[in-house]
Amino acid sequence: MDKARIHRLILDKLAADLQLLQRAAQTAYEAATHAENIAENKYDTLGLEASYLATGQARRAAEIKQALGLFENLNLRTFDPARGIQLSALVLLGAEDGSEQLLFLGPEAAGLKVVDQGEEITVISPRSPLGQALLGKAEGAEVTLTIGNGRQTFEVLEVH
Repeated sequence: MDKARIHRLILDKLAADLQLLQRAAQTAYEAATHAENIAENKYDTLGLEASYLATGQARRAAEIKQALGLFENLNLRTFDPARGIQLSALVLLGAEDGSEQLLFLGPEAAGLKVVDQGEEITVISPRSPLGQALLGKAEGAEVTLTIGNGRQTFEVLEVH
């Protein structure tokens, strides 16, 4: 796995998401401030709803912009078994049912998915329960998470 290529895919995806959200926020802002959407009575809420939408989209765009900045400044490190899993680690996790998932431990953008050579990679952050549990672990380590009323155990199969 080429971690630098995966990092580039994450940057590209964040940039594309940011561009899309900025356009959507601008469109919602224009709808909220358009003369035709001025409330004619207390039940006419189209302009108000559009302003709420524009505010939410602008807030989400700011979050993506922050994540993009953090990823642009992310120093890709080679895995050091003495330090264990750290930020920028690419981790292959195996579940009890035999399924596997590829994770990239990033500073933000948890849940973002990119595909590299047919492999789906999910970004997790150190703030997530799984990200916290993985920090400092090495290949072969087991990680157990309590999710709701159940427990899930994973094995760290590979770290890059």
